[in-house]
Amino acid sequence: MSPRDGPQSFPKTAMVMAAGLGTRMRPLTDHRPKPLVEVAGRALVDHVLDRMVEAGVETAVVNIHHFADQMVAHLARRDDIRIKISDERAALLDSGGGIAHARRLLGDDPILVANIDSLWAGGTTPPLQTLGQAWDPEIMDVLLLLVPRGQGLGFEGPQGFFRDAAGRLTHSAQAEPPTPFANVGFQILKPQILDGVRDDAFSIVPIWQKLAAQGRLHGAVMDAFWMHVGDPAAREAAEAKLTP
Repeated sequence: MSPRDGPQSFPKTAMVMAAGLGTRMRPLTDHRPKPLVEVAGRALVDHVLDRMVEAGVETAVVNIHHFADQMVAHLARRDDIRIKISDERAALLDSGGGIAHARRLLGDDPILVANIDSLWAGGTTPPLQTLGQAWDPEIMDVLLLLVPRGQGLGFEGPQGFFRDAAGRLTHSAQAEPPTPFANVGFQILKPQILDGVRDDAFSIVPIWQKLAAQGRLHGAVMDAFWMHVGDPAAREAAEAKLTP
């Protein structure tokens, strides 16, 4: 079963957040962008694009900044998904600003948004299938893919989410009580939530918080093991987990 078999059609367009400097990944990012760091013989950005292709995504809009020419050359080799470039060479725009900057490339239908440093393994249901089957645009503007605390590598600190019986989320950065869920870095959202907000760099988190107060921020919980590949040690741990 694919995500398209769920109650709603899985997005055909995705936004890949790939413009960061990757400072925590140094020295591996001294001469290449973080999305091109390899785990188990494959670049991080290709792991993400592979999952998108499996889910039925047809077009990926990728934002670029750090070592941008390397990214353009690498992405040009993909022939299984249409790639569009959102150029942020002039300035990094953060999570919200990056999507807003790419707005004209994304269309008006709901989109999948993905970070490039999030991998997973195992589980009984593919995480993007879990996300797609839970998506309901009638009651949601954003649906985050979540992982339970302790079911992965890289869930650090108190910041995370509480989720009620209907799947509605509340974001919290407080240490007590500890949040039971972390954001995996994948979400389905309506791109219109970024319209008219700002035209500079800004985080999407305040928009999540606003939608949470309206009951329009929801979460779907995956059963796979999550790996946040944020630094060289995490890369080595993910490599060990994914290498037979």
